Amino acid sequence: MAVFINEQIKASEVVLTGLRGENLGIVSREEALAMARSEKADLVCTSLMSSPPPCSLVSKGTGKTAAKKNAAAHKTDAGRGTGGSGKEKVKELRFTAYIEEHDYDTKLRQADKHLRSGKPVQLVVKASGAKEGLAAKAVLERLLADLKEIGVKDTGIQTGGKGSQVKLNPR
Repeated sequence: MAVFINEQIKASEVVLTGLRGENLGIVSREEALAMARSEKADLVCTSLMSSPPPCSLVSKGTGKTAAKKNAAAHKTDAGRGTGGSGKEKVKELRFTAYIEEHDYDTKLRQADKHLRSGKPVQLVVKASGAKEGLAAKAVLERLLADLKEIGVKDTGIQTGGKGSQVKLNPR
């Protein structure tokens, strides 16, 4: 990916974003370079695919790294807009069938925090045998009851030979 800084930008006009992310509109290349000099910043352009190209002012010396991060973020956002080609990260929290009360409370707080921040959570309870299978399901049912205000089941409780799991989405 090519990153163009200051005089490397050849377009006559650019769509400019300020140091604090504010949209400054379409300005001439010379005006954008003058703004960059006056604010002791770099003018950075990561894409020449549109006309005029989008450019932003970034603090001196951080131009290339910030531009690459910014371009990478735009690339992943564009992938998500296509309706599911970008995978959403799901936080997986693992429990044991016979979990201590303190450990349960800690994991419950973690699940609560992730759901409140808008992220889905996969709750997995490991079971070492058939006897623990019922206990694993009971732990999940208790978690679902404790998280019912902030989370909604995406899948039902799935029980298998090694334990049970359920996915919760934020409300």
